[in-house]
Amino acid sequence: MEKAFTKVEELAGTIKEYITTRIESAKLHTAEKSAVIIANIIAGAIVSLVFLLFIILASIALALVLGSWIGKLWTGFLIMAVFYLLAAIIVWKTRVTLIRLPVLNALIKQLFMADDEED
Repeated sequence: MEKAFTKVEELAGTIKEYITTRIESAKLHTAEKSAVIIANIIAGAIVSLVFLLFIILASIALALVLGSWIGKLWTGFLIMAVFYLLAAIIVWKTRVTLIRLPVLNALIKQLFMADDEED
């Protein structure tokens, strides 16, 4: 009878250790996925910032060129402002398909990517 109780205690200890190991594994997996997502967000933000600076400087240069062609500097800046207003309206009207869905798909892909695909 004591042998049976010893086996049950060993089994209970093994199950407890298994559950603890699984919980730790899940925590590590979640931390790894979070770190990858945060790293991708930071990298995307840096690239977006550099691209934004490029767009700003290129817009100023284009406004100056347009203004010199037309003869009045302010008209070049006005043309660029109207262009950006139209672009903003288009992006706002199509924000679901242009922004929301691709971001959600990328996030879901990153979260549910198999471990062997990450390497």
